[in-house]
Amino acid sequence: MGSAGASQWPYPFWIAHRGAGKLAPENTLAAFRLGAQHGYRMFECDAKLSADGVPFLMHDATLNRTTNGMDKLAEGASPTGGDHAWAMLSQFDAGSWHSRAFAGEPLPTLENVARLCRANGYALNIEIKPTPGTEYATGKAVGAQAARLWEGAVLQPLLTSFSREALQGARGSAPALPCGLLLDALPADWLESALALGCAAVVCNHALWTADSVAKARGAGLRTLSYTVNDEASARRLIDLGTDGIITDRVDLFSPL
Repeated sequence: MGSAGASQWPYPFWIAHRGAGKLAPENTLAAFRLGAQHGYRMFECDAKLSADGVPFLMHDATLNRTTNGMDKLAEGASPTGGDHAWAMLSQFDAGSWHSRAFAGEPLPTLENVARLCRANGYALNIEIKPTPGTEYATGKAVGAQAARLWEGAVLQPLLTSFSREALQGARGSAPALPCGLLLDALPADWLESALALGCAAVVCNHALWTADSVAKARGAGLRTLSYTVNDEASARRLIDLGTDGIITDRVDLFSPL
């Protein structure tokens, strides 16, 4: 399937969800490398903060699903990833839960990911995924580090979040980086909120985009991206609507080339 979007938008149409969708342990360098092997040149990932302020990649607030952290921590320790220092988090296995082939794969820092992306010319969508209660601080820290890590790069990362507070923090620390508001519903003020936050894009649950909502976003100068699109019929509908990007798990189904 072809791409859509106007020429000024610098990002590829196809975006690999959490690195390589379900084919590798999400939010790991191994996933990014596998997604790249399938031809993807833009990746989505989730970034949060360690207790000592290191931005690292993990989706869930808790360690249980995608790491062996609870096996490594002392009994009674907090299951929340953001409650632990990076020195501890860096020791966890973030690959064995997926399959034996990825056993020992560590959690990456945002800096690790930046090195991989910049060295290979990959684009990145950083979803700011704060530990609950740290929304503004996480946005501010992730934005500041992203601005530093991509300083001078032709292709800057796209910062997105469901949290308006996190986006406010990111805009304050990295005003030059493009931002996008993530939405799983379209409240009455969705367009005004995105504009008030200085967003360049709105990233919706794909079912929310219609000819009307796309036209409203486009009329306001906003780009239209979708998550998480894993079937051909949905992808075709979004392409026909003229949207600007699709985030997918199916890096094995959709060819981005």
